[in-house]
Amino acid sequence: MANTDSRIPVLFVSLELAGAEDAVLTDANSPAVDHYIVARLGAGSGGHAVGCNCCVWRSSAAQAMTTLYHARARGELPLFRRLIVDLPANGAAEVRAALAEDRFVAARFYAA
Repeated sequence: MANTDSRIPVLFVSLELAGAEDAVLTDANSPAVDHYIVARLGAGSGGHAVGCNCCVWRSSAAQAMTTLYHARARGELPLFRRLIVDLPANGAAEVRAALAEDRFVAARFYAA
């Protein structure tokens, strides 16, 4: 049976395993990564004023993944098939928490 999950798989693996159709989530302070679509954890992104569910404080992982997804959906980035997480343990834990607790992230991504 084919996988019918339309969400983007998230893999917690080394950058060396990233392919041409992958995006990479890495640390804001890590060196430049060539040949990949890159989102950076902790790079900061503006939010809306406090009010609705999309406006409450969200983790930097949730913000980075949402920004990456929206840019992909608007055609600002090439279509990527997977998200490779290349972060130290605390950053990977933040991504896992976003996948489990942030309903907007969970609707678009899943831990593979």
